[in-house]
Amino acid sequence: MTDNAGTNAAPSASSAGQEGPDDEALALAHTLFQAAREGDTALLRAYLDAGAPATLTNSAGDSLLMLAAYHGHAETVQLILKHGAEADTANDRGQTPLAGAAFKGYTDVARVLLDAGADPDAGSPTARAAAQMFARKEILDLLA
Repeated sequence: MTDNAGTNAAPSASSAGQEGPDDEALALAHTLFQAAREGDTALLRAYLDAGAPATLTNSAGDSLLMLAAYHGHAETVQLILKHGAEADTANDRGQTPLAGAAFKGYTDVARVLLDAGADPDAGSPTARAAAQMFARKEILDLLA
């Protein structure tokens, strides 16, 4: 699935000709992506409460939500959702946060995402397919 923990954590510019983010913005983005990976809910809460976008994505399309879900941080996932992230936002490879949680076997994260309206049949592979492929019975039970 996904784990783009490399140094290429820059948010992508959306319009042609637009200058990229400055070094300070890149450092902040890296801090936020790392906080999502590590489940540093307190740090993310401070930045999200101050207006940082909950929908921030890195150059691979991995969102804060995807990184928190993939690394098993249910409380962090809940916080990011509360601040406006969409539960089904897929990365550039078509993977959803729920599929990431299913792949890794994080039942608590899957429950939070499902409670937020995540579609178990969205993305590629779907969360349902990932749970079946890796015999995640508890997650399959949630998806039933």
